[in-house]
Amino acid sequence: MGNVADELREVKRSRYAVAAVFAVHGAVTGSFATRVPWIQDHAGVSAGQLGIALAFPALGASVAMPLAGSVTHRFGARNALRGLIALWTMSLVLPSLAPNLLTLCLALFTYGATAGMADVAMNALGVEVENRLDRSIMSGLHGMWSAGALVGSAAGTLAAHLGSDARLHHVLAAAVLTLVGVLSCRWVLDLQPAEDEEPPPRFALPPRSALLIGAIGFCAVFAEGASLDWSAVYLREQLETSAGLAAACTTGFTLTMAVARIAGDRVVDRFGAVRTVRASGVLAVLGGLMIVAARQPAVAMAGFALMGLGIAVVVPLCFAAAGRSGSNPSLAIAGVATITYTSGLIAPSAIGMLAQATSLMVSFCLVTLLSCGLMAFAGVLRPGDRVAISRPDAAVADPRS
Repeated sequence: MGNVADELREVKRSRYAVAAVFAVHGAVTGSFATRVPWIQDHAGVSAGQLGIALAFPALGASVAMPLAGSVTHRFGARNALRGLIALWTMSLVLPSLAPNLLTLCLALFTYGATAGMADVAMNALGVEVENRLDRSIMSGLHGMWSAGALVGSAAGTLAAHLGSDARLHHVLAAAVLTLVGVLSCRWVLDLQPAEDEEPPPRFALPPRSALLIGAIGFCAVFAEGASLDWSAVYLREQLETSAGLAAACTTGFTLTMAVARIAGDRVVDRFGAVRTVRASGVLAVLGGLMIVAARQPAVAMAGFALMGLGIAVVVPLCFAAAGRSGSNPSLAIAGVATITYTSGLIAPSAIGMLAQATSLMVSFCLVTLLSCGLMAFAGVLRPGDRVAISRPDAAVADPRS
């Protein structure tokens, strides 16, 4: 009995440790995003050149993510996460040191590669902890990422307001976040491969199941990227609001997503992943319809809040489903992560190009249409739905499942 209690304590401790790592990962992203204007000036690049450079983090992540499984197999889950999160936090310094476009692209490629591998490792550990606790925690873990991003953004905003050198700011931030991340990894599960377990291929294409699950994530992240980058512009251009009110809309959207993710695990535990994502899709579509039909700023802001509420838990559930979809969780998670990173990369530019050809309202009609995919394809999450697995009769008795 004592062994069971000790194991439960270890798993619970690991849950909080992984949550801290998620917050550190988010804080690095927030710290970087707020200093992009300083980095642009320091590197002496134009807006167009900056756009090219900002594609390199996603490129680096896409190339490196499939390697995370072999790193974890070789070093064990704890050591792999410790090393990868340290590389990610320290890479924060690189972009601010870049003196020109070429070095900036190389720095951002490295930044994205380390981010992607750490992302896969921490999500794989999160899924393992969730399986051992037998209740949903992935939404809350991603909520901690959002909370970390908000903290990093707030610190970066303060540093920018004070006119501080981003090199000094990022060195200090990297030092603190590296220390927190490495110390947190002391308490994560020390998963080791079995003696007869064959190492995964160093690079392999994701399984078909990951592609289907990734399609759901693509729809959610597209809506997230569009709303984050274009909600303020939408209020300014379509509804002619003040700059302050437009900025408040983006902040409200971010806060809604963070709160919904932190609270989302209870909903998932009660209703399961499939029904939760279908209901989320309804909220996201309703929010999209309010946005495109809005004639008053309050209606559009409520629409963006509903959009955030609707898409908040989708990506965490995609990672959880990928981790339970086959014999190689790291490879499946890497596949889903690659698809979602790609969606986040193309969404802002796709919205901008469509808006230039038509209007922002038409662009958000596309976002609303993609949100319908959450309702239509939520069934692909069923193989990894713990509620459906533990209560198979519920899926038969209730047509909504």
